[in-house]
Amino acid sequence: MTEFPVWNALLYTGLGVLVFALAFTILAKLAPFDVWKEIVRERNMAAAILAAGVALGLCWIIAAAMH
Repeated sequence: MTEFPVWNALLYTGLGVLVFALAFTILAKLAPFDVWKEIVRERNMAAAILAAGVALGLCWIIAAAMH
């Protein structure tokens, strides 16, 4: 941590986004179906809700760990 609060916020924001992107990419690779294809091409609402729920869960976990 530095003595500049804005720099700290930017540093932790970047780190949080990076960890989230990595975790979501791993999840998409582990899923038994192509998440992007199901959501965009097939318009599968259940897959979209699942992806959104996982995204929110990951964000909450990352935010709690950084707090």
